[in-house]
Amino acid sequence: MKQYVVDNKGENTLVNLLKENVYKDAKLTVASATFSLFAYYAIKEELDKLSEFKFLFTKPAFYKLGQEVKRQYKLQLQEIENNPKFDGNNFEIQLRNKMISTRTANQVTKWINEKATFKTLVDDYSISKQLLVHNNKINLFSQSDIDFTADGLGLTSSNRLGSYFVLAGVDELVENSLVEFDAIWNDETKVKDVTENVLEQIKLIYKENSPEWLYFVTLYNIFSDELDNLSEDNVIKEGTNFKETVVWNKLFEFQKDGVLGIIDKIERFNGCILADSVGLGKTFSALAVIKYYELRNDRVLVLAPKKLRDNWLTYKQNDKKNILVDDRFRYDVLNHTDLSRDSGYTGDINLESINWSNYDLVVIDESHNFRNNNAVKNKLTRYQKLMQEVIKKGVKTKVLLLSATPVNNKMNDIKNQIAFIIEEDDTALLNEGVDSINTALKNAQTSFNRWSELPSEERTTTNFLNMVNPEYFQILDALSIARSRKHIEKYYDVNDIGSFPNRLKPISIKTDVDINNEFRGMAKVNELMSSMEFSIYQPMKYVLPNKRKYYEDLYDTTVKEGSGKFKQTDREFAVASLMKVNIFKRLESSIYSFNKTIEKIIYKMNETINILEDSHNKNFSNDYSETSEIEDDELEAITVGSNKVRIKVEDIDHIKWLGDLKRDLTLLTDLYNETNNIDVSRDEKLKVLSEHIKKKIENPINDGNKKIIIFSAFADTIQYLYNNLNEKLLENNIHSAMVMGSGDNKTTLKGVKAKDLVDVLTNFSPISKDRALTKPSATEEIDILFATDCISEGQNLQDCDYLINYDIHWNPVRVIQRFGRIDRIGSRNKDIQLVNFWPNMELDEYINLEERVKGRMKLLNTSATGEEDVFDVSGKEMNDIEYRRNQLKALQDEGINLEDVSGAISITDLTYTDFKSDLSHAIKAHKKDLEKAPKGMYSIVSNNVLKEAEPGVIFCFKQNAPIDMSNNSLEPYILLYLKDNGDSLLHYTNAKTILDFYRRLALGQDEPFAELVDQFNKETDNGEDMTIYTDLLKKSIDVVRNKQEESVFDSFFTPGGTDIQQSLNLDFNDIELISFLIIKGD
Repeated sequence: MKQYVVDNKGENTLVNLLKENVYKDAKLTVASATFSLFAYYAIKEELDKLSEFKFLFTKPAFYKLGQEVKRQYKLQLQEIENNPKFDGNNFEIQLRNKMISTRTANQVTKWINEKATFKTLVDDYSISKQLLVHNNKINLFSQSDIDFTADGLGLTSSNRLGSYFVLAGVDELVENSLVEFDAIWNDETKVKDVTENVLEQIKLIYKENSPEWLYFVTLYNIFSDELDNLSEDNVIKEGTNFKETVVWNKLFEFQKDGVLGIIDKIERFNGCILADSVGLGKTFSALAVIKYYELRNDRVLVLAPKKLRDNWLTYKQNDKKNILVDDRFRYDVLNHTDLSRDSGYTGDINLESINWSNYDLVVIDESHNFRNNNAVKNKLTRYQKLMQEVIKKGVKTKVLLLSATPVNNKMNDIKNQIAFIIEEDDTALLNEGVDSINTALKNAQTSFNRWSELPSEERTTTNFLNMVNPEYFQILDALSIARSRKHIEKYYDVNDIGSFPNRLKPISIKTDVDINNEFRGMAKVNELMSSMEFSIYQPMKYVLPNKRKYYEDLYDTTVKEGSGKFKQTDREFAVASLMKVNIFKRLESSIYSFNKTIEKIIYKMNETINILEDSHNKNFSNDYSETSEIEDDELEAITVGSNKVRIKVEDIDHIKWLGDLKRDLTLLTDLYNETNNIDVSRDEKLKVLSEHIKKKIENPINDGNKKIIIFSAFADTIQYLYNNLNEKLLENNIHSAMVMGSGDNKTTLKGVKAKDLVDVLTNFSPISKDRALTKPSATEEIDILFATDCISEGQNLQDCDYLINYDIHWNPVRVIQRFGRIDRIGSRNKDIQLVNFWPNMELDEYINLEERVKGRMKLLNTSATGEEDVFDVSGKEMNDIEYRRNQLKALQDEGINLEDVSGAISITDLTYTDFKSDLSHAIKAHKKDLEKAPKGMYSIVSNNVLKEAEPGVIFCFKQNAPIDMSNNSLEPYILLYLKDNGDSLLHYTNAKTILDFYRRLALGQDEPFAELVDQFNKETDNGEDMTIYTDLLKKSIDVVRNKQEESVFDSFFTPGGTDIQQSLNLDFNDIELISFLIIKGD
């Protein structure tokens, strides 16, 4: 007898011992927990010599084992099924990376069919791990903790510290052990034959895979852990009875998925931004989240725009209109503006005594209103009050933000909204791979600026995704849920949720101002305004030099934490410039609104001239009251927080200011007199609108539907339209109403409380607003609704199928929001129509005219936000014009889908939602198969499937070494698209774009490409020679390493950049090949 002590180091390995001691027709018996292809690879010649091979799994394999599992104090029986994999463990990765799995799997299959049998212990029986070699010459025996794997046999390194004891020449011991082993092997009550199961599992390694299956397997590896956390059982805490609530059971499936995602993110990151597109029911999703936390006895505050306050109050009231009354909601509702108040009441809440710091959850509706933290002198801004008094102070406060447009025209728009979630902790997402949130957002803005300077044909979403820093993806993926209507239509059953209505091609109507064509026209009006100073809005400009510093100290605002100032003179110049824009947009809206605005300005000018000429007046004051009607974010940004300006008359240069005022007054008075001549009978635009309304009523696009919403940005215009059309409509038995932010609403339908916006809208859209609950006998309805943008957000008016923009809002987001009132999921209307009124000129002329109006605006060095210029008329303005042109063309030529307009970036473009949804659906259909899928799989697809694709390989591998890959949004997974020549087509930093390519190449390709498979097999000798692809894999490591070096170099010039000392030594053995998609050319 001879004894070997095998430590699997150097030449002293089981591999070598078996090679030396396994002879022809030997028998090998193994009892072990694991079997690997690469064990066969290690001793192939020896195993092929055997006459018989027996393998017994020492743990139940391919067998459902009943196991008691204790969960939340409940004892239940859970079936655990152990399906072993044979594609190698962590110590065999280097072999898998050699791409020998397919070849070896084929060889093992043939060998098993000829010589091997596999069985497994069942139930809770056990047996010691052992290896027996029965030769004619010499026998071997070892009863040690041996794994039948490449590392277990010593072909590769492992973490094993001990040694194996192997006895040789022990015939009697081997014989007795074989008798004992065979007794178990042949006892069907203790073992089960699983040879066929083993063969089926190995077949997964060598079978040809469809591109779609490989795509799913790749996604499963990257995202499955995250999706596993999103199951109802994992997210919803037991004992809340949440799934029995009315609101939960009223949600569509996509909303339920969203709610689970929101709660998960709130629990993990303290907050979430719900940024689903317009019309996807964010309010109901938020109500479900609120109810979940109320069931946990949390105190909830809803902050909403004043115009949406009643929407939220409805679901708290013991009222027939409240379809959720049984859920007994108890959250508080306050207005955004209440953050600026220290006293008074909102509803029954006393703002003087409210405990702001005692809310566990704050829900902010239309959170994009907080994207600016505007500078205010000697007072907290709304943003600061919310941050300091509500979120940071008192109990730990979770945050849910609701907005279809959290990013408007800057990537940095989302910064202040995210700050509420992270409580201004710049390192809050360190565990998600984001070292500095502020730096990531600044870098994203830099990328956006570079992208916006590209020629229009290159300014595509794909190019932006390739340029933006991966940390931005990680931030949005961690903190937001954003689904588009396309996403919902693609991933959910529209028969279950109801479909979106079909958008008909927009109707464009061009009109002149005056039927008699005697008005001077928009271009000439613009020339007139360009020659005016609008000095009425710039009193600081006329302060005497020796008094200027006194007033600057009084009214200039400190910004950027003291590093800069927003000068009052700059503020006033900006207001004067925006008033020119306001007048121009009012002329576009209606001649009436234009006339009324000029009238107000003339009145203010005369009033000011009287003050200056009357020596008894001691002070001049300017509080921008006339600008309050301008619905413009830019104006809000520069006027908010500006105190009422008071200047002593004696400190003003009377002569200079009076001269400028009187010159402006003369020009405006001439224009005012001209507009006074254009009455209702000469208003061409009003006439055309009236005819169009009549035509729609007589020829509805959906049977019997006469409803129309007519939007204008200006209350003056809405009043004018209603006052001049309501009687004519009523003569034809058509009821109409007008609604405005001021609450000065009117309607011709008796019994409706006009001042109650909810009542007006309920009678306009009775089905979507559930009128039958409160007025079951009501039959009459409002069919024509004239409205300002007070209802452009948060209202479901989908009974209506027709929307008219009487004027085109400068901000395209507002246009999307308007149309979202009728373009909603589950609409009863098959088709919906958008109608846009335009000035009677070509689009380019119109845009150029708009730009010339804004063209004289000064570029301010410091803005009210202390971060960005208020107006940027620098080099990138031409790109902004191009973006505006694309948007307006979409309004004229396409079914309105501004989310897809070239030059627009949506938050839905910046997350991995679509891919996670692909995987979620694949898991529902193929969960067990995905769990069993081996690593290192490949598939082949033709580059003809996708025009942009080039022949090459998309590799997915996992990084196993602790190397900084901070610019990889999928870390530790790495995606790389190499061309056949080894050049990188898409780097791992472009992970989102690579997945887009992968998806478009593979999704729907559910069968292997037979011809390409034949071609591949010829090239590789049926997988025997994979040199082409192993060389490409090695090159991919070089590409990653080079990109990392480039990133380190770039970091020297980036705020918060990395250290040159970071490790860049990514090696072939530091990665694990997950999958590779081969793209073949013709």
